Amino acid sequence: MSKIVIIAGLAESLIRFRGDLLDAMRANGHDVVAIAAENNESVSKQLAEKGIEYHVVSMARTGLNPFSDLRYLLQLNRRLRLIKPDVMLAYTIKPVIYGLLAARLAGVKRRYALITGLGYAFTDADASFSRNLVKRVASGLYWLGLRFANGLLFQNPDDRQLFESQGLFSTDLPTWIINGSGVNVESFPAMALPSQPIFLFVGRILRDKGVLEYVEAARTLKSTHPQASFHLVGPLDPNPSGIHADIVSNWRKEGLIEYHGAVSDVKPYLAACSVFVLPSYREGTPRSVLEAMSSGRAIITTDAPGCRETVVEGVNGFLVEPRDSSKLAIAMARLAESEELRKQMGFKSRELAEQKYDVHLVNKTMLNAMELHN
Repeated sequence: MSKIVIIAGLAESLIRFRGDLLDAMRANGHDVVAIAAENNESVSKQLAEKGIEYHVVSMARTGLNPFSDLRYLLQLNRRLRLIKPDVMLAYTIKPVIYGLLAARLAGVKRRYALITGLGYAFTDADASFSRNLVKRVASGLYWLGLRFANGLLFQNPDDRQLFESQGLFSTDLPTWIINGSGVNVESFPAMALPSQPIFLFVGRILRDKGVLEYVEAARTLKSTHPQASFHLVGPLDPNPSGIHADIVSNWRKEGLIEYHGAVSDVKPYLAACSVFVLPSYREGTPRSVLEAMSSGRAIITTDAPGCRETVVEGVNGFLVEPRDSSKLAIAMARLAESEELRKQMGFKSRELAEQKYDVHLVNKTMLNAMELHN
């Protein structure tokens, strides 16, 4: 039995994205401790029910304040010295970088990083000075942190290729490509499709998620397919790519979209939609798409890293070029015009979710990689 610490940025992600992995670790006899950046009583309670200890180590999720990040590093190091884990797994940029450094300083023998997506820093949405600066700083910090990793897990081959081409990890470091975070196909069963074309986007309200293109495509279809409706689910975000609340409010006033805000359970919205749309510029592997696939929904997403793996073109959905609202509108119109096509593609999505993205298969691969599977 090993003592494992898993370090996250957002507390809720420990349940939403890693809950099944934590259960698998416990089922294999390991002692598990979780660390995240905020005090969340609901998460703490749910983790306690799983037999998992929860610690809070504060972190500024966005920004490049070196003093704030140094404080996070030192506090992580202090906490790891108290916990004394045998294995550490960290995910998202700051927990990966500073978690690896802190774990090495604390003498943790086996240190792994999970790259779940590259986010704002590596999304080439523009050539702005600020984005290029963040990318240079992030690359340097990744290079430093990954010196102390014993293994590196990627959620798509494009991210691995990018890290390799930039020399961000040693050529002798073991790496694995896994099928995203997986999806619990029992928790997200196939659901009956509404007869009308009802489109749904789920994600943070960011430009880099393709929200602007989604709304522009909705504007196009409003005049040609009046029977279609367009829904937006997800929180506003302070990320530099975030879209202001006033803009979202104006979309609602125009009647372009129905905005539902942040929700704790996406299943009712998946049940009410017939097509899932995510025009993101770059992802790790989008969990929202996997949940929609498991629910039996046709998918429209981009031919971009992390997204393209979820769609077999013309089989369970369509791929469009990122940042192209006109091509997105064409793909959405094709599905708006055919209930039979929506049904066929939804059925294929469910098949693909079961065969490739079942969370138990994904977790088995991860545990084997970290030598944690009995």
